Amino acid sequence: MPATFIDRSILTVGFLSLFHSAYSAAQHRSYLRLNDLDFTHLPLDIFLQTIISLFVIMYGVLSIAGDFKEIKASAELENKSWETFRNIPSFYTFTHRGGKCSPILTKTSLEEIE
Repeated sequence: MPATFIDRSILTVGFLSLFHSAYSAAQHRSYLRLNDLDFTHLPLDIFLQTIISLFVIMYGVLSIAGDFKEIKASAELENKSWETFRNIPSFYTFTHRGGKCSPILTKTSLEEIE
């Protein structure tokens, strides 16, 4: 299911709200410094806006991300046959010691050295 305009809008609103709550928290800290007050906690409205923004962002990301795969490793391997498990291209070797033991390859390599 592709991400729609509404899903992206929800994510954007969540990020804007989170940035606004961060800006409000910074303004609150500067207000406390100017008035020589101790910082004990954030006001309730800033805290609630931060928590709600977090949940809106999580919903937006999950709706845009799409379908998830199963965590089980066997879920992807159920459709493969036994023969395909041994077919691993990263293990292919083309330069092996058989070339060093061959009289044809050894003779040509000796002629190149001389």
